[in-house]
Amino acid sequence: MDMQNNQNQPSMGQMDMDHSKMQMDHGSMDGSMMMGGHMMHMGNLKRRFWISLLLSLPILLLSPFMGIVLPFQTSFPGSEWVVLIFATLLFFYGGQPFFAGAKGELRAHEPAMMTLITMGISVAYLYSLYSFVMQQFVNPQGHYMNFFWELASLIVIMLLGHWIEMNSVMNAGNALQKMAALLPDEAQVVDSAGQVQTIKLSDLKDGQIVLVQAGAKIPTDGVVIAGESSVNESLVTGEAKAVEKKTTDQVIGGSINGDGTLRVKVTATGENGYLAQVIKLVQQAQQEKSKAETMAALVARWLFYAALVIGILALVVWTLIAGFSYGLERMVTVLVIACPHALGLAIPLVVARSTSIAAQNGLLIRNRESLEAVRQLDYVFMDKTGTLTQGVFQVNQVVANQKLKQTELLKKFASLEANSSHPLATGILREVQNQELSYQPANHVQTIQGVGLQGEIGNETYQIVNAKYLDQHQIAYQRDQFKQLAAAGNSISYLIKNHQVLGLVAQGDVLRPEATQLIKTLQTMHITPVMLTGDNELTAQRVAKQLGGIAYQSQLLPDDKEQIVKSYQQQGHHVMMVGDGINDAPSLTRADIGVAIGAGTEVAIDSADVVLVHSNPDDIVNFLNLATATNRKMVQNLWWGAGYNIIAMPLAAGVLAPIGIVLSPAIGAIIMSLSTVVVSINAFLLRLNKID
Repeated sequence: MDMQNNQNQPSMGQMDMDHSKMQMDHGSMDGSMMMGGHMMHMGNLKRRFWISLLLSLPILLLSPFMGIVLPFQTSFPGSEWVVLIFATLLFFYGGQPFFAGAKGELRAHEPAMMTLITMGISVAYLYSLYSFVMQQFVNPQGHYMNFFWELASLIVIMLLGHWIEMNSVMNAGNALQKMAALLPDEAQVVDSAGQVQTIKLSDLKDGQIVLVQAGAKIPTDGVVIAGESSVNESLVTGEAKAVEKKTTDQVIGGSINGDGTLRVKVTATGENGYLAQVIKLVQQAQQEKSKAETMAALVARWLFYAALVIGILALVVWTLIAGFSYGLERMVTVLVIACPHALGLAIPLVVARSTSIAAQNGLLIRNRESLEAVRQLDYVFMDKTGTLTQGVFQVNQVVANQKLKQTELLKKFASLEANSSHPLATGILREVQNQELSYQPANHVQTIQGVGLQGEIGNETYQIVNAKYLDQHQIAYQRDQFKQLAAAGNSISYLIKNHQVLGLVAQGDVLRPEATQLIKTLQTMHITPVMLTGDNELTAQRVAKQLGGIAYQSQLLPDDKEQIVKSYQQQGHHVMMVGDGINDAPSLTRADIGVAIGAGTEVAIDSADVVLVHSNPDDIVNFLNLATATNRKMVQNLWWGAGYNIIAMPLAAGVLAPIGIVLSPAIGAIIMSLSTVVVSINAFLLRLNKID
């Protein structure tokens, strides 16, 4: 990834880079979830459910079920008071999350599930309290129905539904904290006298000189003023290739120095640093990412309005016909029936089943809204390295001169690279192992800073160098051959002895075997794949061609990727982003669906809605198939959970009373119970048609 221009980006706002203080608000990522604009923690909800369940037991045992005394129920003198006390405690304690959620929904002028539940339990409690007072103190001989049983079961089932939904979504760490943790806490500053002192990173100033030892994290963005080394920027940029750094080259804070020592002049700290800008992009994307309204919220909203209108009409009409008491009973029946238990379980049960199936197949769904977002998906953006390619180097070509066989050349390369962990060394050693070649590690191996290695094999000195070294020392080599191999996306290493080139090894990143089929499958699903990469144009063009000539954009910085996603969204497209590096974090957060490759950085994973544990591109299609099946079940369950209200509410309101048909509370309760059973069975019939 070309990072030469990262210092020229505009300031992204104030940023405190003390990662011990870094905070993030990302929905359910910390084991909590938003309920109508109010945060509910997983542990609190679990505890509230169990306490509410205990409070509900006396009510369920002592109170009739919509006028029906069930076989397991009993009563005794004063049992009505016991029911009232426990129902009051349950109403205020168990109902609190729904009250808070309804307050948030109404403040936003968007009544939905929380408002519907609040209306149902409030009407059930207040009318039951009215019935209790009338029967105990006003007219003991009269017949009054209470809804304490419905109140208890509704609160407990709704709390259970939200707990199930929260429990089905992974808890995860803080992406911004892990991103900020890439920077060290301290930096070694070289003063004007050449003395080195250690200071806090927050005290670092522009223009100071920092000393970066071999293997240390680079503390800040800057320019190399002395030394040469290879720098691993993969944690920051997502690109696997180690980048050679020398005088005047720029380095990025958070990247890891190789085996050379560098002196770096600080050019950006705090808010101006590359990593700080990436963090700011993630924060902005989290705040601005539009959350599509869920199907359950839409159904609940319309059900709320419908129940309110029908209930009020029933109250007015029946008060005029049969008196206020009967009109009130009709309205209450409508409002209680309008909040069926099944609606609270319709989506959570499907989500729980879906996330369970997903986890068994290497898919971790961390944001259930991503399942619903698949319905409108039309673009999939994919990072190249680690997503479409394996992110590891493979020997593509070995060229030896006439005096040396290819196998002998490889063995000498391996001898020198035997103890190196450099990505290029790993590729060579893997190739030698695949060919079952034997070799002895070289003696007196030394690093040539920013160039390669030098060592002795059989009392003769050999060197592994790059083309730049050959140019600098005027060593003859085939430049046309180099240009051809480099244009194909290869990194080229030369073996020399006595200033003579003995041969070369060309290595390139490997296309994932599943990648080509993935592209074809996405296209058959009418989804357009686009490759986004920080690599150079030639490499990107080569990979895109191998994938069937797909669209691509190259030489991208993190904010470039995020802006591309944002621009497509502004054009009305619905976008999925697949990536594995820190440079993908802003675009993963911005996208309608962010998918992280499991072998990627923790920051990318924590920024995503879905994690592919097995790092297999086929799992992208598996997720899409599962999401499609899940959406189908959601729609079916919403019809079962709330659809019967199309008939039940008008009947409960008494529209057919002139011909003797009125839906009694008892019949309404039976229908609700059957609906809950159907919803539960339907959810567990969900299956995944997995790609083998």
